[in-house]
Amino acid sequence: MNIALIVAPFIAIPPADYGGTELFVAHLAEGLQKTGINVVVYANGESTIKVEHRWIYEHSQWPIKVPEHAWTRELNHYSWAVHDAAKSCDIIHVQSAQAISLSRFIDRPMVLTLHGPHEPKLSEYYAYYPQINYVCISDFQCKQESMPKVHTIHHGIDLGLYRLVEQKQQYLSFIGRIAPIKGTHLAIDVAKRTGIPLKIAGEVQPMYREYFENKIKPQIDGKLVEYIGLADLQGKNELLGNSMAMLFPIQWNEPFGLVMVEAMACGTPVLAMPGGSVPEVVRDGISGYRCRSVRDMARRARDLNMNPATVRHYVEENFSIERMVREYVTLYEDALRETGGRKIA
Repeated sequence: MNIALIVAPFIAIPPADYGGTELFVAHLAEGLQKTGINVVVYANGESTIKVEHRWIYEHSQWPIKVPEHAWTRELNHYSWAVHDAAKSCDIIHVQSAQAISLSRFIDRPMVLTLHGPHEPKLSEYYAYYPQINYVCISDFQCKQESMPKVHTIHHGIDLGLYRLVEQKQQYLSFIGRIAPIKGTHLAIDVAKRTGIPLKIAGEVQPMYREYFENKIKPQIDGKLVEYIGLADLQGKNELLGNSMAMLFPIQWNEPFGLVMVEAMACGTPVLAMPGGSVPEVVRDGISGYRCRSVRDMARRARDLNMNPATVRHYVEENFSIERMVREYVTLYEDALRETGGRKIA
């Protein structure tokens, strides 16, 4: 059985720091390979993933500066990758909506994982491709779609990459894009209400530079509020692992929020606003709390008393890479069976 995993060529697999979709592809590819399945990843030449990977663009290109140029680069990459994968792969698993238009030219089953928020225009587009197997990353996301072949598979992570820290330090953490919808300013508000220091890690993308300069930077004093820039895997382990709690004050319907699982894998509870997938990821009193407001989040932070080992066990039971891989393998089997292909051994 040969599986092609195709992702846009802008960020390496696995990502050095920012890149939730790319981290998912890295986990899935290596997890599939451990089960004996042949995997080919199509990304860029800076990728270091330990499975076969192919590329036509050598270098990463992030953040995107000219969307029009990025669009043509991604189309060129996807058309080449799908054409190449169709020669030898049994399933072609893509991560970008535009890629499914290429399914018209191949005779292989195609899977698309939906990584972004629901958009009516995209759903209208998906309706032209009912043969595609669509994967939502949360039940919340799935309920917004109406394609005939739609499934929910929650993300999983490689727990071996995340270190359980049982003795926490007295600070809160925030990690993610520095953007209004991520609620970075609200995390700072929690720090001010509680007096508990906050460490912020994340990317400042060009479109949110003004937000950072006006709303976030003036609050950074290096004591109560500290900005540490981007965080790679080691940085995440340090930041999240030692933190007493990670704040996730989102202001939109997050389709999944992989960083919540990463924090919990370090034994760190998550305090989150309840949008999107949060009720499926955060279990009150077990892995963190779903908070109704900034005031509620601050109260939870002050009164926090959770066992890091219990938080870690919750992830092991619900968000392991092994569970995710099993569910994708079942989906691949079903897709092949429908098209008369062979089953995975």
